[in-house]
Amino acid sequence: MSEESVAKKPRGPKGKAGKILVNLLITAVVGLVYFYLCLPALNLQSPDFYTFIFLLCIVYIFCALVLSGFDPKRSGGFKEYLSFIKSQCLPVGLLAAALILVAVVGYVISMPIFRAAAYRDLLQPIDGDFATDIAEISFNEIPRLDRDSVEVLGDRQMGTLNDMVSQFEVSDAYTQINYQDQPVQVACLEYADIIKWFTNRSNGLPAYVIVNMVSQDATVVRLPDGQGIKYSTSEPLNRNIARHLRFQFPTYMFATPVFEIDDLGNPWWIAPKVVRTIGLFGGTDIDGAVLVNAITGECQYYEVVPTWVDNVYNPSLIAQQYNFHGTMVHGFINSIFGQRDVTVTTEGSNYIALNDDVYMYTGVTSVNADQSNLGFLLSNQRTKETMFYEAKGATERSAQASAMGVVQDLGYVATFPILLNISGEPTYFMALKDASNLVKQYAMVNVDQYTVVATGSTVEATEQEYLRLMGDRGVILPDELPQTAASGVVAELRSAVLDGNTYIFVRLEGETVFYSVSAAENNVAVILNVGDTVTIEHAPQTEGAVSDILAGYRIVRDRAAVDG
Repeated sequence: MSEESVAKKPRGPKGKAGKILVNLLITAVVGLVYFYLCLPALNLQSPDFYTFIFLLCIVYIFCALVLSGFDPKRSGGFKEYLSFIKSQCLPVGLLAAALILVAVVGYVISMPIFRAAAYRDLLQPIDGDFATDIAEISFNEIPRLDRDSVEVLGDRQMGTLNDMVSQFEVSDAYTQINYQDQPVQVACLEYADIIKWFTNRSNGLPAYVIVNMVSQDATVVRLPDGQGIKYSTSEPLNRNIARHLRFQFPTYMFATPVFEIDDLGNPWWIAPKVVRTIGLFGGTDIDGAVLVNAITGECQYYEVVPTWVDNVYNPSLIAQQYNFHGTMVHGFINSIFGQRDVTVTTEGSNYIALNDDVYMYTGVTSVNADQSNLGFLLSNQRTKETMFYEAKGATERSAQASAMGVVQDLGYVATFPILLNISGEPTYFMALKDASNLVKQYAMVNVDQYTVVATGSTVEATEQEYLRLMGDRGVILPDELPQTAASGVVAELRSAVLDGNTYIFVRLEGETVFYSVSAAENNVAVILNVGDTVTIEHAPQTEGAVSDILAGYRIVRDRAAVDG
């Protein structure tokens, strides 16, 4: 036998069964690698599942072509390939064709043109009364930072910890939650690089970061020794949170897991379970969530999630569902032609803390995207309970432009606003930041009359100026303005040192209220005597805004002006 004939002998298994076995083995190896890296859900409602199975079919057919000695250069084209698949890979070819058919049919029957009513009813907002439903919150509940400012504060605090800064970084994925009755944002740490992961993985991530949205304090919370965060997004192997969830729940579809802490400060990952409710691929919604202990990796699915969890429905999903509701209100055809009563959410969203839950706020405008809002939405991110409040006025972007126009000489940039109830008036509140993303001032803009703009260095001062402007413009009547001054004869004086500062407590004749005056901010208070006639100016007092209660007396920390 010549050397030439030996060289042309086909390699590999000779028998048909052997070839099939090799094809299956190679396909299985490719499938396992793909599954480990890409983590597709083994669910007929997941488009990734069809990609996964179709890839396996292609790999099997390719292996069969190679092992059979099929020469593409000498083939008769596409018909030759089909003939080969029919003779050698018929079951696999039929599976691939069936996948394509199911995917196409599933996509078609899920289209809004055929299921407009179902898409419209994904979210059903309830009309509410703003002044009644949204109470005037106290100053210690108003978030004063945006995401960029939070990241700056978190990174700066992390930079002060010499034992951590070289090994770990703060994740950019901050999560807004209510923690101990305060609006805060929390973030997990990440390994600085793959080498730092290798040297620290046995102990896990040693801390997480909390940034208080009111006080603007950033804190790195250290975990006890041996109880570091083992499961996170920065783990490259099995303890990666997405991979851990896929191995535990191979058929579940998940939204992006978010980091939260419970009321005791224990770290968790919240993974909302995604379902399709319309056809095969349409009507994305949430059906409970899997809670993962970030330290132990223990998982538990909850159809009704615990009340301490704040993030199940993300803002983009809520906005998407409302947009279906607003555009399909009179059917699919009207959403394209005519567009009668068609509305959509405005660009951007923010958060409001109400009743120990986090609510997503966004405006609602006409589909023409003009410069005015028709109202706004508040949606509970745990339950998806959504309220619509009619409040015609400026969009959030217009309000930001109005606020920045007042301080244009300073070059401050307005954050995306949140909505407050100030004396019954829907009001945009926003922080004004400098080029370093640090908050320098605050602004309040009336939703209905966005030319009513007040700014100040503190929230209290901003509100006083805002109330004055609303009174001057006739937005609210003078008798509707909160009392901001008290005059009378000093009946009683007391003093105390609080947090290193001296305060003078003044009670006027005929009143039971003690007004506290900082001696550092108003030194004339230290020379007051019983019997002096004074006028005490103070911030408007809203329900729940009491700083402290002593023997039934309301303590208001503000300043005093003394007459005579």
